[in-house]
Amino acid sequence: MDGLSLSDRTAVVTGGAGGIGRAICADLAALGARVVIADIDLPAAEAVAKELGGTALRVDLTDPPDIDRFVAEAGKVDILVHNAGVSIVEPFVHSDPAAWDLMWKINLRAPMQLTRGLLPGMTERGWGRLIFISSDGARAGSGGEGAYAATKAGLFGLAKTLAREAARGGVTSNVVCPGPTDTPMVRAVSDQHPGLLDKLAKQIPLRRIGRPDDIAGIVAFLCTDRAEYITGQTLSVSGGITMH
Repeated sequence: MDGLSLSDRTAVVTGGAGGIGRAICADLAALGARVVIADIDLPAAEAVAKELGGTALRVDLTDPPDIDRFVAEAGKVDILVHNAGVSIVEPFVHSDPAAWDLMWKINLRAPMQLTRGLLPGMTERGWGRLIFISSDGARAGSGGEGAYAATKAGLFGLAKTLAREAARGGVTSNVVCPGPTDTPMVRAVSDQHPGLLDKLAKQIPLRRIGRPDDIAGIVAFLCTDRAEYITGQTLSVSGGITMH
């Protein structure tokens, strides 16, 4: 099928060594992209890079100078997938402002800074893809995730604004919102709340928790030429738990 190849394209995936990130890297690589696995855990990123034939680069998304260093080292980038994120689950009135700051830095500020550094090259070349991984919790609300949802919701406004500003440069900008997905981060939360995943699965029309591959497929498609007329959109991948 024409229009699905990503050969000669370079893709950066933040949090690329994690569950969803690794699946995204695998699908992009399968379509022919040169994948840069960007992660604070360099050994894990190197393991993914070795498996997929990509490149591993360490980046600390809480550190603005390190993000600038990463942008310079990454070079020509055609696809930027903002997948890295951190969630701290606790009732908002009991939440720690220090945790707010951490989530703001990783979930929202870092995507802003990375995009500011890499978008000009895309528009100059006349082609680019920006994908922001947000959360259905940011669209619909989620108990215990007030600060997380707030930072992830900020990606909606950023992505839509960039969709308007970068369109003439051949760059699309979209948001993908996973629902409950079986990742190490979700498992860590589940370990503190036994039975949580089973409870969530019963609320989902498709009767299962999402898998990283579910997210990776739509991300990969949005990066192809077949999706060149899709921009400024927010797509949920949640098994129907939320419908918009």
